[in-house]
Amino acid sequence: MNVQVSAECVMGGAATPPPICEDSAPEALVAWALARFAHQRLIVTTQFGMEGCALIDMCARTGRPLQVIYLDTRFFFPETYALRDRMIERYPNLSFVDAGTDLSPEEQAARCGPELWKSDPDLCCRLRKVEPMRAVMKGADVWLTAVRRSQSATRANLRVVEWDWKFQVLKVNPLASWSREDVWRYITAQKVPYNALHERGYPTIGCTHCTQPVEGAGVTDYTRSGRWNGTEKTECGLHGGGI
Repeated sequence: MNVQVSAECVMGGAATPPPICEDSAPEALVAWALARFAHQRLIVTTQFGMEGCALIDMCARTGRPLQVIYLDTRFFFPETYALRDRMIERYPNLSFVDAGTDLSPEEQAARCGPELWKSDPDLCCRLRKVEPMRAVMKGADVWLTAVRRSQSATRANLRVVEWDWKFQVLKVNPLASWSREDVWRYITAQKVPYNALHERGYPTIGCTHCTQPVEGAGVTDYTRSGRWNGTEKTECGLHGGGI
């Protein structure tokens, strides 16, 4: 795909919104991406974190019918499933599609041993997230994500538009420049549903076995210290460093 991305701005075509820059508002970036890549296969993904919920709302407000892909690892919190159901009800113009693994927890234990998330968390993430995402990305052209620069050191150099070498797609990150406070302001202003665990000390929410609350953390705090506690692992392998 021939897409010109400069250090300052990404120029739209004649039928697209005005030029887009690194500091453009996320809503403008979402609208631009959906218009600019309307004739390519664009993938929107979420695991139902607060940032993902904001991105979903921005997509829904464009009025375009879209698929939102999520990867059910089969280890979601009950609160995550409840949020998914609320999002499905809230956004009828969006289609939420589970592209998670067919590998059951029992099959994984038989193949790799019990509690793989303890013995080899990288392999567990690879089986339940990375490989399913590779299947999703086959044939995809553009990936719309909710990752932000300030989430971790491995995401600090994130651009609003960049090439993803792992999955071989153009990656658009509309929320790249936002802080967690910016996300929370959007969530509250637009009354966007979000995971109840964020109010119980969970800054980020992954699988039940590998996510713990962080003492003193509120809804506007973001840290990955509650993930894979006791290890140096901070990424599942979909974004930033990792697998």
